[in-house]
Amino acid sequence: MAALAGSIARRYARAIFAIGVDKRDFEALGSELEAIAALWNQATDIRQSLSNPIFKLSQKRAILQGLLPQVAPTREVQSLALLLLERGRIAALPAIARAYQEMCDDKLGRARATVKSARPLDVATQTEIRRALERRTGRSVIMTTEVDPTLLGGIVAQVSGLVLDGSLRARLDALRSKILN
Repeated sequence: MAALAGSIARRYARAIFAIGVDKRDFEALGSELEAIAALWNQATDIRQSLSNPIFKLSQKRAILQGLLPQVAPTREVQSLALLLLERGRIAALPAIARAYQEMCDDKLGRARATVKSARPLDVATQTEIRRALERRTGRSVIMTTEVDPTLLGGIVAQVSGLVLDGSLRARLDALRSKILN
């Protein structure tokens, strides 16, 4: 079922991305999609109202039409949100926004990375890690960092589906494997 939802999200994202590329404002549309997805994820009352079968479609549409101009001023993104509501796929908004973001990143030669470390990384270390990831991927890297207290030391970087594990635990496991073999 998750694969089907991902396929549907990519289909909608691809359609709106094509419109954005044609109009040469695909990054702006992506920002609006991210804003709507964030609203969906954070506003429980809105999410429950728009997905509750007790409310009529006309009531849901009125709620959404009242919110959209504040979050997504372009007609294209508003039309997409209303179409998703009418087709009962409004819950796919966050997945569509993620798929759209991946398409934008691909078009612009960017990669997103998440770097986990046992302690907060200073700016110089973050810069060094970002540059190393850029050399490894051949793309510009947008990096976010997280502190993971379960790590003993080192870092774990996830970029474009690739996991680079430089944690102390991974090194100890490798050493144990060498000793046992």
